[in-house]
Amino acid sequence: MNEQIEHRVVADSLTAAEVAFAHDLCDRAERVDGVAPLAEQARIAIASGADRHILTAHGYANVIAARDGGAAMVEAVVDPDHRGRGEGRALVDAALTAAEAVTGSEPPQAWAHGDLPAAAAVATALGLERARELLQLRRPVAEPLPDLPQRDDIVLRTYAGPADDAEILRVNNDAFSWHPEQGGWTQADIADRTGADWFDPEGVFLAFDAAEPDTLLGFHWTKIHPAADGSAPLGEVYIVGVDSAAQGRGLGGLLTLAGLHHMAAPRPSGRGPDEVELYVEGDNSAALHTYSRLGFTRYTADIAYRRAGVS
Repeated sequence: MNEQIEHRVVADSLTAAEVAFAHDLCDRAERVDGVAPLAEQARIAIASGADRHILTAHGYANVIAARDGGAAMVEAVVDPDHRGRGEGRALVDAALTAAEAVTGSEPPQAWAHGDLPAAAAVATALGLERARELLQLRRPVAEPLPDLPQRDDIVLRTYAGPADDAEILRVNNDAFSWHPEQGGWTQADIADRTGADWFDPEGVFLAFDAAEPDTLLGFHWTKIHPAADGSAPLGEVYIVGVDSAAQGRGLGGLLTLAGLHHMAAPRPSGRGPDEVELYVEGDNSAALHTYSRLGFTRYTADIAYRRAGVS
C-alpha cells in the first residue's frame, strides 16, 4: 500500500458529517461513471450495518461481515476528481485487510460495479483475482411479453402488509441459503426495504399454494428506480425467490412474468420505465437461458475480486 496515503478505520458508527461525505462521494461517482459505486446493501450500511468503515481524504469503503461462514464483502468509492493517484489502491488494500477480521471460511471479496477500467487497474496493481461475476441484464419494456398463464394450483396476489413478512423471510432464507448477500435476512432487512421511498406493495408478487393458502411458495419484488436527469425510470426484477420444496413447478417464470407485466403497464401518474434490469450470477446457465427467452441481454457486469492465491 502507498504509505503516503493515510486512512482511518472506524469500527463504530460514522458521524453525521462522515455519513454525508460518503453519500456525496457515491452520488458524484455515479454521475461520472454511470453506475452506482456501492450496491444497495453497502449504501444502506453507510449509516447502519457496516462492521468497518475506511476513510481517506477523498475516498470511502465499508466492510460487511461474512454471513454463515462465507466471505466478508468490501465496497469502495473514490472522488472522481482525485483518481489515478493511488488512493483507490490504498483504500481497497486497507479495506481488504480490515475485512480479514470479520470474514468467514472464505477470503474477503471486494466488489467493482460496472467492471470499469479504473477498478480493474486497482485490482491488477494489488494482484487481485476475479472470484465472482454478477451480470446485469436488461430488456426494453416495449418488447412484447408472453401472456401470464392462469394457474388453478397457484394463488397469485400482491403484498398485503407485515402479516406476509414471516413467510417472505422463510422462503427468502431457504431459497438463498447459499447466497452471501441475499441469504440470512431478518425482519430488519425487510423493514429497510418496505420503508424505502421506492417501495410499492403493488409491485411485490406472492405465490401461494391453492391447496394450502397460508403457505408461500415464492415471491417477486419489483423495484422502480427514480428517473434522473430527465431520463426514464428504470425497472428492476429485484428479487425472485422460490421455496426449494416448490422447485419444478414453474414458479420462477410465473413470478418473473407477473412482475414484468406490472412494470410494463401504463402508470396513472408519471412516466414508466423504458427498460427493466436484473442481476444474475455469471455461471447460472439455467437462469441465463430463462432470461434470454424473455428478451434480456447482457448490459454490464459487477466483479468480485480477492487476493490471489488465498482460499
